[in-house]
Amino acid sequence: MADYAQSRSVRPVDGERPDPVERLDETTEALTQLHDAFTGEESLEDALQRVAETAARAVPDADAVTVSVVTDERPHTAAATDQRLVELDQKQYGSGRGPCLESALNLKPVRAVIGEHRDSWPEFEAAAENAGVRAYLSVPVVLPASDDSEARHIGTLNIYSYTAAAFDPFDEGLMRLFTTAASATITSAQRWQHSQGQVQQLERALGSRAVIDQAKGVLMAVHTCSADDAFALLVAESQRLNVKLRDVAAKLLESVTQPDEPA
Repeated sequence: MADYAQSRSVRPVDGERPDPVERLDETTEALTQLHDAFTGEESLEDALQRVAETAARAVPDADAVTVSVVTDERPHTAAATDQRLVELDQKQYGSGRGPCLESALNLKPVRAVIGEHRDSWPEFEAAAENAGVRAYLSVPVVLPASDDSEARHIGTLNIYSYTAAAFDPFDEGLMRLFTTAASATITSAQRWQHSQGQVQQLERALGSRAVIDQAKGVLMAVHTCSADDAFALLVAESQRLNVKLRDVAAKLLESVTQPDEPA
């Protein structure tokens, strides 16, 4: 893997690292779980949480996984397998620097041992040391480029370990494989959530239309006027009160449907 973010110091060597074939099996099983759980009908929050939990099982020594979503407005942690380590993400957001932000900026994995970047990311390094974290691997989840769009960053998987020698280039390769599948899951959830939003907007619009039509009917009966004239009365009242047309119509219907109070 030629393009991962290399740390400046020599990483510790651990002869007890799991066999590459075993690690590949772990990731394959996690990918299978991610695929089997996919329904195509879940919120983005649920999809991100499932991605985080599955990623934690995909790499040996992954003690916690968070998912950072970096937008133009402000980055935030959208999912986590251990809420206690969300503070590590927040230290990066607050200072504007850290591995998850660098990974999002360069669209490349960032892997290092705690203590290797004290000068570059002092806030994150201090928080990680206090939490007992000894190594991390931040991997971007990217929607690949197509004929009509560039590659788009969706989020970043932040994998934390209490073992200094937890991650190596092979783990990075495995997580690249995992994030390819994760991007499809997240994108599908985004599309479903968007479609749900459109459905809700349509339902609200239809509901408003029904209320307005009923109010027009009431005004037509009371004033013996046309549908256009009744609508014009509603619009005039809406402008006079400076409230939404639907609210004017609803208030009118409420006034004519409430039972008369006893004298």
